Amino acid sequence: MAAWWCPAESTKPVFVGIFGAILGGFAVSALFFLLSFSSLASPPIPFPAVAPTTTNVSGPAQPETIYNRPIWKPPPRGSRMPPPRAFRLTRDMVRARARDGVIVVTFGNYAFLDFILTWAHHLTALGVDNLLVGAMDTKLLRELYLRGVPVFDMGSRMVTEDAGWGSPTFHKMGREKVLLINTLLPFGYELLMCDTDMVWLKNPLPYLARYPDADLLTSSDQVIPTVTDDSLENWREVTGAFNIGIFHWRPTEPAKKLAKDWKDLVLSDDEIWDQNAFNDLAHKVFGQPVQGQDELVYSYDGKLKLGVLPAAIFCSGHTYFVQGMHQQLHLEPYAVHTTFQYAGTEGKRHRLREAMLFFDPPPYYDSPGGFLSFRPSIPKKLLLDGAHTVESHFALVNYQMKQVRTALAIASLLKRTLVMPPLWCRLDRMWFGHPGVLEGTMTRQPFLCPMDHVFEINVMTKDLPEEEFGPHIDFREYSFLENPSLPKQVKESFLEVQLCDEHSTRCSTANGTNKHRPLILARNSTEETLLNVFSLYKNIKIIQFSSMVDAFRGFADAAVETKFRDRVKRYVGIWCCVELREIGHIYYDMYWDEKPGWKPHPPRNREEDHPPWS
Repeated sequence: MAAWWCPAESTKPVFVGIFGAILGGFAVSALFFLLSFSSLASPPIPFPAVAPTTTNVSGPAQPETIYNRPIWKPPPRGSRMPPPRAFRLTRDMVRARARDGVIVVTFGNYAFLDFILTWAHHLTALGVDNLLVGAMDTKLLRELYLRGVPVFDMGSRMVTEDAGWGSPTFHKMGREKVLLINTLLPFGYELLMCDTDMVWLKNPLPYLARYPDADLLTSSDQVIPTVTDDSLENWREVTGAFNIGIFHWRPTEPAKKLAKDWKDLVLSDDEIWDQNAFNDLAHKVFGQPVQGQDELVYSYDGKLKLGVLPAAIFCSGHTYFVQGMHQQLHLEPYAVHTTFQYAGTEGKRHRLREAMLFFDPPPYYDSPGGFLSFRPSIPKKLLLDGAHTVESHFALVNYQMKQVRTALAIASLLKRTLVMPPLWCRLDRMWFGHPGVLEGTMTRQPFLCPMDHVFEINVMTKDLPEEEFGPHIDFREYSFLENPSLPKQVKESFLEVQLCDEHSTRCSTANGTNKHRPLILARNSTEETLLNVFSLYKNIKIIQFSSMVDAFRGFADAAVETKFRDRVKRYVGIWCCVELREIGHIYYDMYWDEKPGWKPHPPRNREEDHPPWS
């Protein structure tokens, strides 16, 4: 911001008044900041209890401060928030938290509180407590402090809402990362910088220590393996962009010089994406191997020694969730970063939940209305027979989608939370035209595909107006019932429902309330039948259907049916993309079976390029 100048001789009284106003403004701001934190009462930690982790500090015991307080140890109840200056990022703060010269850092705003807590829980469970979290707003700073997470104030004063990918706020966060790295490196500590949308599965510090001469070790968007063990990627064969969601800096002069040039570049133009800027700088000079250390390459200015972390174990969203590269190569993954995914932040959260890697509060595992699940029934010919084509992919997905549609209807009727089934796909999803599976990748066909490949998770979690779309339908990930966090009393409160031909002699709902025998239910049951039958089982937490094929005839009220249809039509997205087509994506249609002759074809022109419901 430009300075304001005026002649001091003629404006001394005005200057004094302005100076006083400025001081008053500072005082009011500080008072507001302090009042927002005063009289602290620690809220219950909405995660499994974790014993405080004591930082490994050599020498005589030091008095406990907010710098060195054990992780997960909240402040004393009723104590007041320390002054704002206590949360400034300083060398002393980093020194108190660092171990063996290394500090692990992430940052974010309040919208990512649950991601940050998940990130911290994974690290401390691995014995890594040399971590710090940068808070971009005071609400996050307060929440982390109350939970005993080491936090510093980034001074960003950012909004507390989610920053969508590509938005101005998203780019602001990227620039904040660059500024933060430039602040930290002069402190003289190795820096493992992480995005909040990733989790650690194995202590990475011993691995990073294997390459002491590297100035910088970076993750990448590489989807084709260049190595089959746990060594660094063969940089000669890396074609994917360097990904700055996970990278390790050493405080060397080449690294500091790169960080400064990166900062100058992103601050020169608000439109520059920080990751693109980093890649441009890293490739200015690139291609000369480091003598005696062939896994490292000279980069940037020809002096910086760079290594590319292997994508099989420092996983992207594709190598972990789609390819399962670490499983196929029998390697232990160190990390997973939720890239290569859809549906925004909600999609990232759901990916981690599917892998049972996300920490949710206890109420998530005990919905008041109980849960509804079903065993998906997929004919072998749809799953395995024939070539893997667009047609065979849609035939497989549509068959599963129809069952999900029925399950959503029953869940809505019974006011239960639907546990989604695992979804199988024949073709991968990308942002561009491709042959179904990217050549050179380890993706198997068919494969268990993430839910966001088919469903718009961000729409499903949104509060659509009930007067137009009917009641909200809550849902859970397919792995939910196997999650160790599911309480025993929920898991054991279980009723199996077996469907039968309505004309069969054994098909009778007169089962009594024997919880130890399956409930026999006629196919094509009416709304009245389902409400009457399951009114006897309202206290059962989990109701599992043997199948959803022809399980429900439909809503009795046409208006209710219309609202339900309008809701679930928006739940499905697109498959992308047919090669060599200007418009190559194909819309999934929740009611494809009601359109005679429906075929999975891309829109022929821009006028046809819209979802089926619009």
